[in-house]
Order: sequence, then structure tokens, then C-alpha cells
Amino acid sequence: MRSPISSLERSAPQFTIGSIALAVVTLACLYLHAHFAATAFAYLLVVLLFSLMGSFIASSALCIVAIAALAYYFAPPAFSLRIDDPQDLPVVVAFFIASIVGAHLIGKLRQEREAARVVAAKLQRSAADLEDREKRWRAIFEHNPAMYFMVDEAGIVLNVNTLGATQLGYPRTELIGRSVLDVFLEEDRAFVRECVRTCLEDVGQTRTWDVQKVRKDGSVLWVRENAKAMLWGDEQPIVLIACEDITERRRTELALLRSEAHLAQAQELSHTGSFSWNSATGEAFWSRETFRIFQLDPETVPPGPQLVVERTHPDDRASVKEIIDRAMRDPSDFEHEYRLLLPDGSVKHIHAQARATRTASGEVEFVGAATDVTAARRAEQQLRRSEAYLAEAQHLTHTGSWSWDVHALDFIYRSAEVDRLFGFNPQEPVSIDTIRSRIHPEDLPLLQQVQRQAIEHDEERFEYDFRILLPDGGIRRIHSVAHVAVGSDGNVSELIGTHMDVTEQHAARDRLENTLGALRESEQRFRDYAETASDWLWETGPDHQVTHLSEHTSAAGILATGLMGLLRWDIACDVEEEPEKWRQHRATLEAHLPFRDLVYRTVSRTGSPIYVRTSGKPFFDGKGNFLGYRGVSTDITATIRADQAEQELRKAQAELAHVTRVTTLGELTTSIAHEINQPLAAIISNADACLGWMGREAPNLPAARSSVEWIIEDAIRASEVIRRVRALAKKGEIEMVPLDINEVVKDVIALVTRELVSHRVTLRTELTAGLPMILGDRIQLQQVIINLVMNGIEAMDAVTDRTRELLIQSSKDDVGHVQLAVTDCGVGIAENDADRVLDPFFTTKSNGLGMGLSICRSIMEAHGGRLSMVHKNAPGATFQFALPLHKEAVS
Repeated sequence: MRSPISSLERSAPQFTIGSIALAVVTLACLYLHAHFAATAFAYLLVVLLFSLMGSFIASSALCIVAIAALAYYFAPPAFSLRIDDPQDLPVVVAFFIASIVGAHLIGKLRQEREAARVVAAKLQRSAADLEDREKRWRAIFEHNPAMYFMVDEAGIVLNVNTLGATQLGYPRTELIGRSVLDVFLEEDRAFVRECVRTCLEDVGQTRTWDVQKVRKDGSVLWVRENAKAMLWGDEQPIVLIACEDITERRRTELALLRSEAHLAQAQELSHTGSFSWNSATGEAFWSRETFRIFQLDPETVPPGPQLVVERTHPDDRASVKEIIDRAMRDPSDFEHEYRLLLPDGSVKHIHAQARATRTASGEVEFVGAATDVTAARRAEQQLRRSEAYLAEAQHLTHTGSWSWDVHALDFIYRSAEVDRLFGFNPQEPVSIDTIRSRIHPEDLPLLQQVQRQAIEHDEERFEYDFRILLPDGGIRRIHSVAHVAVGSDGNVSELIGTHMDVTEQHAARDRLENTLGALRESEQRFRDYAETASDWLWETGPDHQVTHLSEHTSAAGILATGLMGLLRWDIACDVEEEPEKWRQHRATLEAHLPFRDLVYRTVSRTGSPIYVRTSGKPFFDGKGNFLGYRGVSTDITATIRADQAEQELRKAQAELAHVTRVTTLGELTTSIAHEINQPLAAIISNADACLGWMGREAPNLPAARSSVEWIIEDAIRASEVIRRVRALAKKGEIEMVPLDINEVVKDVIALVTRELVSHRVTLRTELTAGLPMILGDRIQLQQVIINLVMNGIEAMDAVTDRTRELLIQSSKDDVGHVQLAVTDCGVGIAENDADRVLDPFFTTKSNGLGMGLSICRSIMEAHGGRLSMVHKNAPGATFQFALPLHKEAVS
């Protein structure tokens, strides 16, 4: 309602003034006797002029008033609103339309001008506001307590605020235009480049990362960077990076981590673990040391009171449950001790102490510590045991302990052994005068002098000898050691000491002197042993130069004086041959870390190469300053040469195995020739047949095609025989691959079939299907099986009273290994030879070398298997071997 009322309020003045103007025009026109059309034009001008004041309502009202004035004063008949002249009516209509349309157009124009003025004012205000905002954001960019970088997609700095440049020690102009990667560590630049690339791939998405920046002076600070990619005015992407200095935070985090590590180390050293337990929620926390004490894995076992009960010794479990239940009913501090029964059967004594606290939510939480006091309890048991042992030891060593009151001149305490030393029964009361009567009269003044000196506090420790006169007339020599005890008043109150029977020591002194001479001779003998050993000690300084060597390095052919001041890599001769080994060794030395078993080659005084194994450990002074290394070196030349000889031996064994395979091939020549000739003969027959089919007047192409297919099959069969022979004859490295033992057996059968036929031997196989894969060298396993088959064939040459049958069986043994057995029905192995049949150079053949089975055993051992002979009651012999499964078959 406010808008129409406001419009009427603005229209009233316009209508009033317009009406006055129309009245004035009317009077003027009446006075001048103006024509009807001229008067209408004058009225139109008045209406249009007043329409500029802004109210269409007022203009419309003035138009109506003007029409009434025209009709009343100027249209005949005068002074009447009726218009009789038809020529005047179009003028009135034209006047009305022109005034209304003109007023409307002028109003629209005025409104548009007003709107344009308002828009211009708004634009002016927006421009001022934008300029003010730009100044404000520029001030924020420049003076914000954070580093701001603006970089393009190539990583070039477009802008940087003053704080960012100042923090890095640069002027702004020096950073703008440079690559932003220049202010990062070399090893972090790839990471930063990847972060910027990620921001550019997802425009508008904020990314955050922590990284180190390098100041101009080379110092480093940690920053947390928040980056966002956005499109610039020309639609080019830029990355705005805000950097927060978190150097102190990182230092605090590192200090916290170090503190946690120190706490964990302290707990480990003190065998004390911490824990917390919320009795309301059941939530619990154990430190790593607590898990270690309970021998539990923190990654898999959740902590809690129930876990404590489960680990508690059965005898203590009821008391532990009672304490836990009482803590849940009445939240108060508790302290108790119990035993743990660990899975390995060992027992630990635990002292637990907890304090009840309130959390922020008002819940009760127990915070405490569990200490492994096993050592203390054992020490207490040991102490009680030691007290008994001490009494027994005093009796056995004839040593008594005592305490003497220097003022009352009487014993405060004396052990039972003291009475025994003086020849009294410990169970009978003895007066001090009676005891004095047993001391040799010549020694009483010495004891009195000791008491006097103790009172005067001339000395704090006394050591003296005296004699005791025994009732049987014997003399007992006593060695006494005592020290003064000072009371709270600063005066000596008592003497505490021991009496030791040294009668036997005095008697043995002469024997001791003789023994010392023998001991010196023994010490020199062991010194000679140490100096002639192959190990020698060495020491280097902080610059890693040799500063000390044992004098007996000459045993290894090394002159100690010639190595002083040299570096280890100056002594070695294999630095250029093994640079990586020496680089790692030098890095270990620079890091001041211990090293073990570094092996290098050097030369002796005579120029011959020797091999040295050395180990060392850094040592430091009291302030932690590095002083050098100390260690021990050993001449391992003999060991290295033995390893080299063993490698040569293995090479010779491989050569011998190859020779054996070739020899076996020679023995199988007839079989191999038969296996090749058979498919070759078939090829010739099929080729002749093919020519016959093709030579007919009407060639029989299907039959000829079948002949060609048979030729191809026979050629492949011959090729397979040649491939197997070449593989056996080939000399190469062992190739361990997954194998099916049944397939290996089938390859062997193809090679020995002719030998079986020529020796009239029947082959029977019992190959278990579905055996798991083994890992082995196909050629070497074929060699073993061929050797066992050929031995079985030869063992049955003399058999005439029964069928010559050879049995090959494959199966799994009791431990899951793949097992292969070759059984013949020949003459067998004599009982005396059974234990030696696998030894090198042992043979039962007249023309054998005795190496076949020995080589087979070596091949089996190299495969992790075992070759053995099975004793049987029936005629013949059985040799079998077992091989472990391939790891994939096991899994």
C-alpha cells in the first residue's frame, strides 16, 4: 500500500500546479480569442511539460481537465461540455491520444533515465567498492602473517607477498619470475612438482602438504602449504599457495616423539609398563612394555582386565579377580602383587599400582604402572638364601662377624662363628673377661690400642692380626678387619668388623710363594698363546687411520709398524674391484656405527695375497666425542682358499656328472638308434605310399594327405628323441624348474626302451597320478633315473629262472615328499656291501668305476633330497629317492 499512496502524494502537487497553468493558458486564449486547435496545442504543451515531473496519473488528470476546458470554453456551444462542431471532435480525440501517449513516453523516458542514473550510481559505488576491496585484499596479501606465492602452471613465481619473501631472505623482485622449485631442497622438488600438478588437474580443490623450504642463507624451515588452482582473467590456470611456518611445531612433534621414545626406553630399562582402564566403558590402554611383560602382541590382542586374569598364575587368580571387582564397585586407589604364568611355563612377579582419576566426562579411570619385580623377588629369595649361606660360609671359612661398643667395652653383636673361633659353644653364654682370657697376652695391648684410636677417631678402618690360645694348647691366628660407625652426635659409637681364622693361610704362605712362581710361568705361557694366535687387535683414530696394532700381527705376515697412520682402504687391494663394498664401509665409519665381518684382500710382507676378516666398534669419551674404532682382525686366507677349493671340487663333480651322462648315452646308442630308425623307416614307407597315391591316373589326395600327416608325426617323434639325447649330452648350469616326476620318468622310458627289449626285461610302472610338483633340474633327474634303470637291467643279466621284471613306482612318502623307487629282481646287494654301495669308487661290477650311484647321491643332495637303498626279503634290490615339494605346491 505504501507505493500507491506515495505515488498519489507525488501526483497531487503536479496536478495542482498543472491545473493552475491550464487556467492561465485558458485565460490567455480567451483573451486572445485563440482558435480551438491552437488552444488544444497550448494545452498539449502544458500536459507534456508537466508530465516531465514524473507522475502519469497527474498527467492523465490534467489531460481530462484540458479536454473539459476545451469543450466548455472553446468548442461551440460555449460554456457547455457538448461539442456540436464535428471538426472539433477529431481535434479533441487527437489531443487526448497525443497527451496520453506523450505523457506515457515521457514517463517511460524519465524512468529509463532515472534507472540509468541509478545504475550509474551503483556502478560508481561498485567500482569504488572494488577498488577499496582490492586495496584491502592487497593489504591482506602483503601483511598477512603467512607466506603467499602465486605461480603459473610452469611453476614460475608470478607474485609473492613481502612476508613470504622476507621469511626466505629474498627481496620480492628477486623471487618473481623464478621457478618456485628454487626455494625447496633438491630431494623435495619432485614431490612439490607433483603436488602442483595435482592442484592444476583439479581446479578449485584445496591441497595441503608439509615440506621444507630453503632460505637464501641456506637454513631450512618447515612449512605447511595450502594450495588451490584457479583460472586467471585470461582463463589461464594459476596456483595460489599459502605457507604456514610450522618449524617450531615440527620441532615440538620431534621432541614429543623423542620423549615418547625415551619413555618407552625408560620403561623397558626399568621393566615398568603403564596402563589405563575405564571401569565404566571397559576401555583399556597398555604401553608396549606392558605387552612385553605379559608376552602378548599389541597388534593382535586387545588389552583389558580379563587378559590380566587369563595370564595370572592359578594360585593368584582369585585375589586378582577380587581386586578388579572391588575397583569396579568402589573406585579407589589399589596396589597389589601377583604372579604371571606365561605360555613357556616361566613365572613372573608383577607389582601393580593404580590411581583412580576422573575424566572430563566424570567417568572413573584407573591410571597405573605394572612393574616386573621378578628380579627383586628372586633377589629377596637369594638374600634369605644368602643369609643362610653366609652363616654356613662363615662356618666353612672360619670367619665371624661382630660389633663392639667402644664405650661399654663389650660386644653388641657377635656371630656364632666368633664363639667357635675362641673355642666356645655358641649356645653357652660367655663373659667378656672369659673371651679376653683366650687372647694371647702379647696381643692384648694391640687390641686396646685399636679401641683407643677408634674413640679418638684417628682412623676409620683398622686391619690387624692377633692370636687365640685354645684350651688344648694350640694357637689360632686371627686376621681382623674393622671400621668405625659414627653416631648422630658425630662421635664413634661402635666398631664393626670380622674375625677370620688365617691359621691355615699362614701355614700355606710358603706353599703360596711356590705357587706364585708357577703362576707367573703359566701367565707367560698363555700370553705366548695369545700373541701367536691368528687374531690381532687394532685401533684407529677419529680420522680412521691406524694408531695401534697387536705386536703378533707378524704371525699373519703383516708388519705392524708399516701400517701405522694408514687407512684401511689404503691397506686393502680390492678397493677398485669392489667399490660398493668399500663405499658402504666408509659410510658406516662416517656414521660411527659398529661393523662386523668385513672381508678384504691385502698383501703380506712377502707380497703374497692374504684375506682378512675384521670387525670393529666405535668408542667415545665421557662427553660423547668420537675417538675412533677398536676391533679385531683374523687371517682367513686358509678359509677363503678352502672355499675356492670347494668350488673347484663342485665344478669337477659337475664335469664328472656330465661325463657320466655322455658315457650312459654311449651305452644307450643301440636304443637311441632304434628309437630314431623306427620313425625314419615309417617316414620312408609313408613317403613311398604318398608317391603311389599321387602317381595314379586319378590321384587319391585324401590318402596322400594322410600319408603326409603320418610323415609329420614320425618326424616329430624322431625330433623328440634327438632333443632328449641332446639335452642329456649338453653341458650347462643347473636349471631348477617345477617338474612333474611322472613326466621325467616317461622321458627316460623312451630312451631305455630298446635296452629293456634287448635284455629281455619287462618294465612295469606304478605312477601315482596327481603328484605335486617338485623343483629340480630335468636333465640331472633323468640321469639319476637312467642310472638306476640301467643298474637294474644289468643286475638281472644273470637271472634265468624267473621273469626279468623292472618296476618303477612314484608316490608320496610319510612326510609328504615325492618318492620314486626302481626295483629289480636281480642278484641283489650283499649284506656286507649294503652300507658302502653309495660310496665313491665302490662297485660290484667287474668293469665299473663305482661313481654312478655316488654321483646320483650328490645330485639328490643338491636337490635337497636323499638317495637310499631299501632292504627287501625278495630277490633283487630297490633304490629310491625322495624330493621336497615345490614351494607353490606346498602353498
